[in-house]
Amino acid sequence: MRRPSQKVAWSGVLTAAQPRIRLTRSFDQLSHTYQGYVLRVTGPIGPERREFLVAVGKSAHEKHQFRIGAELGGEGVPVNDPRIETAELYRVSKLEVHSRGPEPTQKPPPWHGVPPSLSVYRERGHRRLAARTYETRCISCIWGCKMAVEIIIDQWNPRQRRYRAETFCYGPLSCPIYKSGPNRTVPGRRGMTWVEEDWIDQEETSHRNPDE
Repeated sequence: MRRPSQKVAWSGVLTAAQPRIRLTRSFDQLSHTYQGYVLRVTGPIGPERREFLVAVGKSAHEKHQFRIGAELGGEGVPVNDPRIETAELYRVSKLEVHSRGPEPTQKPPPWHGVPPSLSVYRERGHRRLAARTYETRCISCIWGCKMAVEIIIDQWNPRQRRYRAETFCYGPLSCPIYKSGPNRTVPGRRGMTWVEEDWIDQEETSHRNPDE
């Protein structure tokens, strides 16, 4: 069994590039941490060959402009706490992009190409996205995002926490394949529950036109 800090060699073809954003919830309050990007790669990772997720930083994306079809490789460290990460590897080193991949030819949705800067995601705001729709239709889209979520159950006792993953869409409001899925609930202290209703998503994206 490898040690958590042991570097793992990986390489392959990029099949998706999406933002790496962590979400912290505390009942009806939430905050985002914009960490970089998550690359979905198919190829060898250590002694195996399969699909896997690699986290890279903002500067790496600015340099290489990742997009589907790129051939790349490097080394990474297994994430220290999988509860707060959606990627399998991070702290990437020796990163090499051997080819950038072709320009996207498929008519969206889903939207391919080079993901924008993290500031663009922050400015656009997101809507909740049904997990099944994300997995079946949006997993390669630059506007899709699967966030690791840390829930503080009791703000007076921060050690009480729960963890899960949630899927979101930053894409055009008019996207024909978008499905919101059920309202999300957030557990609180003393058995209380808060429901995140539709108006929150509407308010988050109200500054955008339907095709933005």
